Amino acid sequence: MTVHDLPSPGRRVRPIQPIEPRVCSSVGIFCDIRYVQCGDPQGSCLGDEAPINKKLPKELLLRIFSNLDVITLCRCAQVSKAWNVLALDGSNWQKIDLFNFQTDIEGRVVENISKRCGGFLRQLSLRGCISVGDASMKTFSLNCRSIEVLNLNGCTKITDSTCLSLSKFCCKLKQLDLTSCVSVTNHSLKALSDGCSMLETLNLSWCDQITRDGIEALTRGCNNLQALFLRGCTQLEDGALKPLQKHCPELTTINMQTCSQITDDGLVSLCRGCHKLQMLCISGCSNITDASLTALGLNCPRLKILEAARCSQVTDAGFTALARVSVTDNTLVQLAIHCPRLQALSLSHCELITDDGIRALSSSVCGQERLTVVELDNCPLITDGTLEHLKNCHRLERIELYDCQQVTRAGIKRIRAHLPEIKVHAYFAPVTPPPSVHGGGHRLCRCCVIL
Repeated sequence: MTVHDLPSPGRRVRPIQPIEPRVCSSVGIFCDIRYVQCGDPQGSCLGDEAPINKKLPKELLLRIFSNLDVITLCRCAQVSKAWNVLALDGSNWQKIDLFNFQTDIEGRVVENISKRCGGFLRQLSLRGCISVGDASMKTFSLNCRSIEVLNLNGCTKITDSTCLSLSKFCCKLKQLDLTSCVSVTNHSLKALSDGCSMLETLNLSWCDQITRDGIEALTRGCNNLQALFLRGCTQLEDGALKPLQKHCPELTTINMQTCSQITDDGLVSLCRGCHKLQMLCISGCSNITDASLTALGLNCPRLKILEAARCSQVTDAGFTALARVSVTDNTLVQLAIHCPRLQALSLSHCELITDDGIRALSSSVCGQERLTVVELDNCPLITDGTLEHLKNCHRLERIELYDCQQVTRAGIKRIRAHLPEIKVHAYFAPVTPPPSVHGGGHRLCRCCVIL
């Protein structure tokens, strides 16, 4: 603000006082905020005729207001009549998070928001607002039909009636959090399936009335599900996962923490249909064994996060199998692109690695300028072609080739001729010697080759 924008010395203006969140929620937009007089007989603290209102077009002021949070908007709404209109413009209320006001939020607050914001509102969080019930959510659903993200975490008064309202009026809903809405049952999932086919993320954690029938109903209409949270849904068993395998190929995240009835049968079935899985939580699923981890490795190459706390039947063998089948040539392609300073690489027991992956690595910057050690023991698909590609790695000092059945002595000889300082550690199965005629003489160990 420049000097000439300030009020004249003779004009007394009452300063704007800070507004606490509780005050803001009780006198702000949540209770149908009105213009608040601040000691100016003309009706405002700053004044509707203030230079800032004259010099900046309404569209620009509105754009500025769109970057303010809820508390600041409420404060601005009390500055002047003009700012009241700007602050409460529906376009500023596309995303609302009322968590900080949870103890003050009642049903009428949600209803007022829905009436004022209407079709503008895209995201609303009522997390922890335990006083909000089905009646206000019905009004909300009727007025806010463009809602895409709705968080009802901890709204314990919510029942199936709310999900029925959302199904009727909110067909654009993509993310819904019903965590700890303990009155929600399978009827809610049937309703969501019928009316919210765009649903991508659903959190049903601690909704312990949900069973296999509910999940089956949900998947029939919500084929775009990408994330499903089922923590504490203790009634779920293997049959609940089979509909996900059949109808939800886009699933990337699933959390089944403490779903203690889930076994290998259900998880293996899930893996066979959900190949895009990136995050899986099976903590507390005590019936899971190594068989599930093997299935994950075989079917879910994009897996990034696995939580398996208290899975006491899972052993080292399961995690070894998971690691072995999850590393492919694509891994080497990504390393070649994103790791230009890579110096040592161990691919021991990575049984899906082929010559093509090594070719991508050896032709990269790290391969040609940095790589000094490559361990390829027990990689059954690599051949002498891998050694030809590794000739491009001019700084290579050591290669491990134990139990690589398709690598030959001739291939090793050629790379040593090209890189004379290299150390190659290899193993070739011994040739069975012919029976000795004389039975005497010295015998040499033919199984080890030092090159």
